[in-house]
Amino acid sequence: MAASMLCRRTAMLCRTLKGISCSKTVLSADFRSGLLLQTASYNHRPVRLNLREPYIPDKDSEKTPEWQKTGRYDSKLYGRYGSASGVDPASLWPSHEQLDKIMAEENEWHRPLEVMLKSIEVKERALTEKRTAKEKLIAANMAKMPKMVADWRREKREAKIKLKGETARRSKLLAEARERFGYAVDPRSPKFLEMVAELEKDEKKKTKLMKRRQKAEQAPGPAAAAPPAASS
Repeated sequence: MAASMLCRRTAMLCRTLKGISCSKTVLSADFRSGLLLQTASYNHRPVRLNLREPYIPDKDSEKTPEWQKTGRYDSKLYGRYGSASGVDPASLWPSHEQLDKIMAEENEWHRPLEVMLKSIEVKERALTEKRTAKEKLIAANMAKMPKMVADWRREKREAKIKLKGETARRSKLLAEARERFGYAVDPRSPKFLEMVAELEKDEKKKTKLMKRRQKAEQAPGPAAAAPPAASS
């Protein structure tokens, strides 16, 4: 019997708690919907501009910011309030220096069409002259190409002959040094260099004597050089 009473009380407690949770859910849903309706129906009061009494900063006051004392801010005040701003329109007109700067910028960035066309024509003419000069240089170099190739081949052939002659002369000098000293001599040794200097000196003497002999042979004899005697 006690067990059955405990089960009934437990069931009643569960139903009570379930009802409380359901009522909270309904209340929260109603609160949210009411808040949404209140937010949607909210109408803020419009801000009215005070055009009758515009705010004109006092430039003589120390509390006024510096940016409110500039000519740019005066231009904004005059554009917003007109003559009610107390700004003299003549003071907003640019000075001579500012006008010159504006005109210079206008001429630089917004040039007339004629000036732009003339500039384009000058640039195209310069490019044409540059291209023509380059083409002339290429044509002149192409005309010189056969002679340049022939000169290069001749210089290469002469260099090869000169190298061959120097190699033969070096071999001849080494053979002569081996014959003179009885052993192979280092071409960088003082003995070999001294021998080469001596041979070159002898060769110069021989060449000089040969030139003198040829000159003497080509010169006319004393009989041929004397003029013929005049007849009486």
